[in-house]
Amino acid sequence: MAASILLDYPTPERQRQFSLVRSGVVGLPDPLRAAFDAFFTGIAGWNEQQLETHFTATFDLKRKCCPYLTYYAAGDTRRRGMALVRFVEAYRAAGWQVDADELPDYLPMVLEFSALSDSPIAQELLAAHRDGIEVLRSALEKVDSPYAQLVEAVCLSLPLIDDETRERYLNLVNEGPPTETVGMTYLGNLKPFSAHANEDVSR
Repeated sequence: MAASILLDYPTPERQRQFSLVRSGVVGLPDPLRAAFDAFFTGIAGWNEQQLETHFTATFDLKRKCCPYLTYYAAGDTRRRGMALVRFVEAYRAAGWQVDADELPDYLPMVLEFSALSDSPIAQELLAAHRDGIEVLRSALEKVDSPYAQLVEAVCLSLPLIDDETRERYLNLVNEGPPTETVGMTYLGNLKPFSAHANEDVSR
């Protein structure tokens, strides 16, 4: 939840929550706490406008710093629509409704879902897009953004990546997300979900 709040667009309301988040991560294991502390150190002295400007310049204008997870598997192609549908199906299968104001693959939304849901589907969403998360972390590190520390914290909380995921991640780092390709079928590793697969899970 801490990463969800801090990775979201830093509206004044969100920024008012930062001090609460900072005190809340004190008890985390050392590597995680250090990552959050590094973020707060990195933005020390920034005013609200400076943080908003940095966020927009980083996440909206840099192709490899996209906070939408399906972008890394499908890019801006016709296949991305189907990838987004799978996200919606996953939320519904876990008994959750998607926020209509944001795309379902928005990383802070996925992290909030993971923090609040007891459904294993939450971890499946993150695991299925681990390569994209690693690309985002790497890209943020290259532009020396404090937000890299937050994505590092997310990665530290997930299982180690396997060789196949590492190969996809390195390919994405080198080549970037795909462009439109006729016949392209790869949608990431997220399996299709049925809304009836987990009907007894309450929100």
